[in-house]
Amino acid sequence: MSHQTVCLMALAGTSAGSYDGAMSIGSRPLVPSRMAPGGVVHGSRQPRNRVGAFIALTKPRIIELLLITTVPTMVLAENGWPSTWLVILTLIGGALAAGGANTINMYVDRDIDALMERTRHRPLVTGLVQPNEALVFAVVLEVAAFAVLWVSANLLSAVLALSATAFYIGVYTLWLKRTSRQNIVIGGAAGAVPVLVGWAAVTDSLSVVPVVLFAVIFFWTPPHFWALALRYADDYRSANVPMLPAIVPFRAAHVQMVAHTVALVISSLLVFVVSSDLGMVYLVSAIALGAAFLFGTVRLGKNPTESASMRLFGFSITYITLLFAAMTIDVFL
Repeated sequence: MSHQTVCLMALAGTSAGSYDGAMSIGSRPLVPSRMAPGGVVHGSRQPRNRVGAFIALTKPRIIELLLITTVPTMVLAENGWPSTWLVILTLIGGALAAGGANTINMYVDRDIDALMERTRHRPLVTGLVQPNEALVFAVVLEVAAFAVLWVSANLLSAVLALSATAFYIGVYTLWLKRTSRQNIVIGGAAGAVPVLVGWAAVTDSLSVVPVVLFAVIFFWTPPHFWALALRYADDYRSANVPMLPAIVPFRAAHVQMVAHTVALVISSLLVFVVSSDLGMVYLVSAIALGAAFLFGTVRLGKNPTESASMRLFGFSITYITLLFAAMTIDVFL
């Protein structure tokens, strides 16, 4: 993929002058350094053994976040608690599929991971895992995911999970990530598929409700990820990855963050409209959480600092967790 660097530079307008505009937050660079005492890079942990290295390839923290939305969706689809075994096996299948996709992502991105301080300790960069080993591992995970979901749930959920992997790798990793400032907007759709998988696992069908839930995750992803990208903007610039906050002035990126947050709040309220199984607990939670998220996003424009962007990133995770928790609670009341 390194052959795309020239195209990237042209697309992003990566002259020194254009990067200066993107880096400035107020009067100083957003990210001065991520080197901790002793040379440890913040956000980058080197696995200590081979087992840990293969686990790291799957990006377990991302998997955890994806699965947070799956169980509440299954509860809403069932209008109660589904079969416990179905929940467990759907989570296993979803985790395997996401782990395989993340492993392939690391395989493809191993060249740029070596250029970024945040990712330079990843197993494929350090050599703890060889590229061919990672590919075999990923294929095994994807085959296992498809089998688990097909046998324990249905073919639709298995196909949806596999399609998410195909989209994440083919559209985001191989194409948009290195060529478009809208990479995370479009490519992030893969992260919204778990709600479709969860719904399909219970009902063996799709309807307007899971589609709206898909929209919630779709619009949540950009402000969530861009808040983190603000913190690591210099990493993306060093690797010539056109992540929006790294290639445009802060104000332009902030406008996009606010716009997507507004769309997110509207989508979260639309869930209440299209689902007859949700009541006031969800509605009040969606309004309160949405107002807090929007307030935090707007406030970032007045205080565009590294710590503020990371607080917003942290709250975005709290937001999506509590929103889907409120959905679950409402179903049981």
